[in-house]
Order: sequence, then C-alpha cells, then structure tokens
Amino acid sequence: MSTPTETTVATETLSYADGIRLALRDAMRDDERVFLLGEDIGAPGGVFNVTAGLQEEFGADRVRDTPIAEAGITAAAVGAAIGGMRPVVEIMFDDFITLALDQITNEAAKLHYMTGGQITVPMTVRTPYGPSRSGAGHHSQTLYAWLCHVPGVKVVAPSNPFDAYSLLRASIEDEGPVVFFEDKMLYQTSSTGTLAPNGDRLGSARVVRPGNDVTVVAIGRYVPLALELAEELAPEVDVEVIDPRTLFPLDEEAILESARKTRRVAIIESGVRKFGVASEIATRIYDGAFDYLDAPVERLAGRDVVIPFSPSLESMALPTKDDLRRTVLALKGA
Repeated sequence: MSTPTETTVATETLSYADGIRLALRDAMRDDERVFLLGEDIGAPGGVFNVTAGLQEEFGADRVRDTPIAEAGITAAAVGAAIGGMRPVVEIMFDDFITLALDQITNEAAKLHYMTGGQITVPMTVRTPYGPSRSGAGHHSQTLYAWLCHVPGVKVVAPSNPFDAYSLLRASIEDEGPVVFFEDKMLYQTSSTGTLAPNGDRLGSARVVRPGNDVTVVAIGRYVPLALELAEELAPEVDVEVIDPRTLFPLDEEAILESARKTRRVAIIESGVRKFGVASEIATRIYDGAFDYLDAPVERLAGRDVVIPFSPSLESMALPTKDDLRRTVLALKGA
C-alpha cells in the first residue's frame, strides 16, 4: 500500500458528482489496492460524468471499462476483494443491481460469516438511484430497502458532496461489502464545505438543522428540500432535519433522541411506501419513543407504481415539498 497523500482541507464549493469523483481519486492515490470497474467509466467518464478523468490519471488497469454484464462485473469484484484488492464497482443504474444480487447477497455478504472470519470482502458497489427526468420504469427505481434486508451488507445514501466524499472513503476502507446509493438528482447540486477524508464513519446520522417542534427524517434529495421548507416555516414552526446518511446500520439513537425532543416526526424518501425504509424508521421510533409522541409518525414515500415516463405523471409518483409542508403543519397543530 502506498503512502497516504495530503488531501485538500480548505473550504470549497463542490458538486455532488465532484465529491464522489474526489473520493475515488484520493482513495486510489492513497491505496494502490483500490481500482474501479464498470460500464463506460473509463474514457467516457460514466453516464453521469462522475469518473471523468480518472482513467487518464490511473490508467486502464485501475479504471476498467467492462462489458454490459452486471453479474460478471460484481463476481469479479468479489474475487478481487477476497484476493486482497479493494474494488469499487459501478452499476450504471440501481435498477440493474438486480442482476448482481446473487453476488452481493449470497457471496459478498455471507463469506466472512460462513468461513468463520477467515475471508473478508472489502468491496464497494456504487449505483445511482431514484426517479429523474423521464427515466421511466427501467431507470428510476429506489431499491436501497432491498439491500437493507441483507445481513452482512452496509447501505449508504449521502445527500451532499462532502458526506458523499467522506462516506465513500469510509466505504472503500470498510472490511466488508458496502452498497453506496447516489441520488441521481443530486449529481449537479453544489454546496460549500470541507473535505474530511478520515473524519467520518458508517452508521452515523447527522442533525443538519436543529429544531424543537417537528422532526423531519429525510433521505437523499429530500434533505435539501426539507431544509428549504424548514427555513420557509421558521420561526412559526421550528423544524429539526435529520439525515440518516447510512441506512444500514441505522443510527437509531440519533433519530430517537430527536423524536423524544420534538414529539412529532415525519419521514420522507423516494422509495415506495410499502415495506420501505420509512416504515422501518417509523417502527423503530414506535419501539423506542412511543411514550414521548404527541402524534402518529407520518411517512411520505413513493407511490406503489411503476415510475411513468411522462414528466407530469413522474412528478406525481413522489412526495413533494407541498406534501411535506402540509404534513409538518398538521403535526405542529396536533
């Protein structure tokens, strides 16, 4: 392993895609075992331009363009990880992670346990998720709840460039398999902050806005939306916004602490409502903070439909800021 490089720590403005690209670059500079593989990630720079320039810097051996074969790509990564490498796989859309589920859930997730700890599988699977601009049914799903059902896999879903950077670095350094979900509607959004290569860990939520009246637990694209709404409602309603950041393991105590304080909670995500992450968070709140609640926990999530191609119908398949506004105001009045 090579000597770690110095990473810029000055405050800067980055896009979400920049944060991911820099995390990959710095991880590859710091550790020669890290390599990337996926469809069109080399010279094309990826379908969302996230890996642009990395093949030019590190070469085709460490930034490997692959055939359209998700099962084969992921199987190769499992083998490389067992052999001592730290592969980072890109699945072009999370809809296609279904083709790699056997390798992720039956091999990568289980080998450490089934070999009595003799084998580790330190691999990261990156994948964009969620409805975007008329992606339709095959390019628009939110499937992170599926992976949360699998013991042995960690599931990460950051909402801003700097968390994307630090949590991807932590994912690559983890000794087990991590699936890193990237909300495709955030790629071109920007914020200002400081890169923290060693200052984060998986399984830690963040209170991105403190408040006392209503807690909003938001995932992915809904974190900036919840923050916008909180500013619009202040000071009449003091909204606390929590970003779980890691969906499995979930930082349950951070969410419960907020629920006990505000006594009113709404959860918002792009995954479908039934059997979803919002449902799991709500259940944990009922288990750990029921006696503190002044109102039922509200869940805002995707409708139980195939995502339509039509932009107007697509927008109706997801909860909106107005939906969240009505929910927060109703909770405040409860």
